[in-house]
Amino acid sequence: MSILERPRVRPSAPAQKKKVPIRRDPARTRERILQAAIGEFSEKGLDGARVDEIARRSRANKRLIYHYFGNKEELFLAVLEHAYDDIRRAEASLNLDGLDPETAMRRLTEFSFDYSASNPHFIHLVNCENLYGARHLQQSKRILKLNSPVIEMLRRILDRGQREGVFRSDVDPLQLYVSIAGLAYFYFANNRTLSAIFGRDLSSPRAIAARRRHVLDFVMAALAPKPRTNGGAPRHG
Repeated sequence: MSILERPRVRPSAPAQKKKVPIRRDPARTRERILQAAIGEFSEKGLDGARVDEIARRSRANKRLIYHYFGNKEELFLAVLEHAYDDIRRAEASLNLDGLDPETAMRRLTEFSFDYSASNPHFIHLVNCENLYGARHLQQSKRILKLNSPVIEMLRRILDRGQREGVFRSDVDPLQLYVSIAGLAYFYFANNRTLSAIFGRDLSSPRAIAARRRHVLDFVMAALAPKPRTNGGAPRHG
């Protein structure tokens, strides 16, 4: 058979690619929105933040944001809860119950300072909420459950230290936590104004390291048992 007599073979049609359905991951999308909102709210505050910008940052459309969070104020509350959840999870991961009381207290104090130093967005968000009189946190159904464990953890550390004679016996765990948090928070929340009024760069690594040592020494000195005189009896003025 000659080439001309051979039957023509029609080329087969190209195989059609099957459309792969796009997998939606609501949890991941929600987390992207939250992370974008953290940046927007911490930089611009509640009033200055824009949902359009959060949508751009998160690569999610506005309808999804409203679907997951309702409105801008509810999104702000979700951001605050997320921020507190993050710090509490980090505190829990320290496993302080397995340490001797002095080491545990040092570790918690160092953590509180370092967290404030490395998470300026947390300070900005708390500052913003304070401007609103904590009206969003007061509406939260989760915030008390998120923050109660840290006070109980401190109570356990204090109890162990008191039994071992290394801590004084009249320390309120809530007051102690506020003091530890405040010693770090105030320094970083007001770093620029403090630097300006005292003419020193308090944001330099050297200044921050000096402050860290001071905070740790300050807390541990405050927890030390009160000195006794006259054969062990407390001295009266």
